[in-house]
Amino acid sequence: MAQFFQKKIRLPHYSSGYHLITDLIEDEFSEIRKVKTGFLQVFIQHTSAALTINENADPTVRRDFQTFVNELIPENYPKFIHTYEGPDDMPAHIKASFFDSSLQIPISEGRLAMGTWQGIYLCEFRRHASSRSLVLTCFGEIF
Repeated sequence: MAQFFQKKIRLPHYSSGYHLITDLIEDEFSEIRKVKTGFLQVFIQHTSAALTINENADPTVRRDFQTFVNELIPENYPKFIHTYEGPDDMPAHIKASFFDSSLQIPISEGRLAMGTWQGIYLCEFRRHASSRSLVLTCFGEIF
Protein backbone atom coordinates (compact mmCIF):
# COMPACT_ATOMS: atom_id res chain seq x y z
CA MET A 1 0.00 0.00 0.00
CA ALA A 2 1.37 3.43 -0.96
CA GLN A 3 1.50 6.24 1.55
CA PHE A 4 2.66 9.88 1.76
CA PHE A 5 4.68 11.38 4.59
CA GLN A 6 5.57 15.06 4.87
CA LYS A 7 7.56 17.10 7.33
CA LYS A 8 8.99 20.62 7.45
CA ILE A 9 12.39 20.96 9.09
CA ARG A 10 14.47 23.98 9.98
CA LEU A 11 18.17 23.66 9.25
CA PRO A 12 20.74 25.14 11.61
CA HIS A 13 22.54 28.30 10.50
CA TYR A 14 25.25 27.59 7.95
CA SER A 15 27.95 29.89 6.67
CA SER A 16 28.25 30.65 2.98
CA GLY A 17 29.31 27.47 1.19
CA TYR A 18 28.24 23.95 0.27
CA HIS A 19 27.23 21.78 3.21
CA LEU A 20 26.39 18.07 3.33
CA ILE A 21 22.94 17.62 4.88
CA THR A 22 22.14 14.02 3.92
CA ASP A 23 22.55 12.64 7.46
CA LEU A 24 20.52 15.48 8.94
CA ILE A 25 17.63 14.78 6.54
CA GLU A 26 17.72 11.04 7.23
CA ASP A 27 17.85 11.64 11.01
CA GLU A 28 15.02 14.21 11.00
CA PHE A 29 12.74 12.26 8.64
CA SER A 30 12.67 8.71 9.97
CA GLU A 31 9.60 7.94 7.81
CA ILE A 32 12.05 7.18 4.97
CA ARG A 33 12.79 3.89 6.77
CA LYS A 34 9.10 2.89 6.41
CA VAL A 35 9.18 3.04 2.59
CA LYS A 36 10.08 -0.13 0.70
CA THR A 37 9.99 1.49 -2.77
CA GLY A 38 9.32 5.16 -3.41
CA PHE A 39 10.91 8.58 -3.52
CA LEU A 40 11.88 11.52 -1.35
CA GLN A 41 11.39 15.08 -2.51
CA VAL A 42 13.44 17.74 -0.73
CA PHE A 43 12.28 21.34 -1.33
CA ILE A 44 14.00 24.47 0.00
CA GLN A 45 11.70 27.41 0.74
CA HIS A 46 14.19 30.15 -0.11
CA THR A 47 15.41 32.09 -3.16
CA SER A 48 19.01 32.71 -2.10
CA ALA A 49 20.00 29.12 -1.26
CA ALA A 50 19.67 25.88 -3.22
CA LEU A 51 20.08 22.12 -3.20
CA THR A 52 22.19 19.78 -5.27
CA ILE A 53 23.61 16.25 -5.13
CA ASN A 54 27.33 15.73 -5.51
CA GLU A 55 30.53 14.32 -3.95
CA ASN A 56 30.08 13.32 -0.30
CA ALA A 57 33.61 12.29 0.66
CA ASP A 58 36.20 14.91 -0.25
CA PRO A 59 35.48 18.37 1.22
CA THR A 60 37.74 20.03 -1.36
CA VAL A 61 34.97 19.43 -3.92
CA ARG A 62 32.67 21.70 -1.92
CA ARG A 63 35.37 24.37 -1.63
CA ASP A 64 35.99 24.18 -5.39
CA PHE A 65 32.26 24.60 -6.01
CA GLN A 66 32.29 27.77 -3.93
CA THR A 67 35.41 29.18 -5.59
CA PHE A 68 34.16 28.53 -9.11
CA VAL A 69 30.60 29.79 -8.60
CA ASN A 70 31.81 32.93 -6.78
CA GLU A 71 34.13 33.71 -9.70
CA LEU A 72 31.36 32.98 -12.22
CA ILE A 73 28.85 35.24 -10.40
CA PRO A 74 30.85 37.84 -8.44
CA GLU A 75 29.39 40.09 -5.77
CA ASN A 76 31.03 43.15 -7.24
CA TYR A 77 29.27 42.98 -10.61
CA PRO A 78 28.58 46.70 -11.25
CA LYS A 79 25.25 46.31 -13.12
CA PHE A 80 23.25 44.69 -10.32
CA ILE A 81 20.31 46.85 -9.28
CA HIS A 82 18.81 44.61 -6.56
CA THR A 83 21.32 45.39 -3.80
CA TYR A 84 18.95 46.38 -0.96
CA GLU A 85 20.01 43.52 1.30
CA GLY A 86 23.74 43.80 0.61
CA PRO A 87 26.22 42.92 -2.11
CA ASP A 88 25.72 39.16 -1.73
CA ASP A 89 21.91 39.30 -2.22
CA MET A 90 21.48 39.46 -6.01
CA PRO A 91 24.38 37.09 -6.68
CA ALA A 92 22.72 34.64 -4.25
CA HIS A 93 19.47 34.75 -6.23
CA ILE A 94 21.29 34.07 -9.51
CA LYS A 95 23.37 31.26 -7.99
CA ALA A 96 20.22 29.65 -6.56
CA SER A 97 18.69 29.61 -10.05
CA PHE A 98 21.73 27.76 -11.40
CA PHE A 99 21.09 24.96 -8.91
CA ASP A 100 17.83 23.33 -7.78
CA SER A 101 15.14 24.33 -5.31
CA SER A 102 14.05 20.70 -5.09
CA LEU A 103 15.52 17.24 -5.47
CA GLN A 104 13.85 13.89 -6.02
CA ILE A 105 15.71 10.85 -4.72
CA PRO A 106 14.60 7.21 -4.99
CA ILE A 107 14.03 5.21 -1.84
CA SER A 108 14.78 1.46 -1.85
CA GLU A 109 14.31 -0.81 1.15
CA GLY A 110 13.97 2.13 3.57
CA ARG A 111 17.12 3.94 2.42
CA LEU A 112 17.93 6.75 0.01
CA ALA A 113 19.14 5.06 -3.18
CA MET A 114 22.02 7.39 -3.92
CA GLY A 115 25.39 6.36 -5.23
CA THR A 116 28.25 5.55 -2.88
CA TRP A 117 29.88 8.96 -3.37
CA GLN A 118 26.70 11.07 -3.48
CA GLY A 119 25.37 13.40 -0.82
CA ILE A 120 22.76 16.15 -0.58
CA TYR A 121 24.23 19.65 -0.38
CA LEU A 122 22.71 22.78 1.03
CA CYS A 123 24.16 25.49 -1.21
CA GLU A 124 24.22 28.56 1.02
CA PHE A 125 24.95 31.69 -0.98
CA ARG A 126 24.45 34.40 1.67
CA ARG A 127 27.22 35.38 4.08
CA HIS A 128 24.79 36.10 6.94
CA ALA A 129 21.82 33.90 6.12
CA SER A 130 19.05 32.97 8.46
CA SER A 131 18.39 29.30 9.04
CA ARG A 132 16.72 27.61 6.09
CA SER A 133 13.49 25.59 5.90
CA LEU A 134 13.05 22.37 3.96
CA VAL A 135 9.83 20.56 3.12
CA LEU A 136 10.46 16.82 2.96
CA THR A 137 7.88 14.63 1.23
CA CYS A 138 8.22 10.91 0.76
CA PHE A 139 5.83 8.66 -1.04
CA GLY A 140 5.89 4.99 -1.68
CA GLU A 141 4.99 1.46 -0.89
CA ILE A 142 5.44 0.90 2.84
CA PHE A 143 6.75 -2.24 4.51
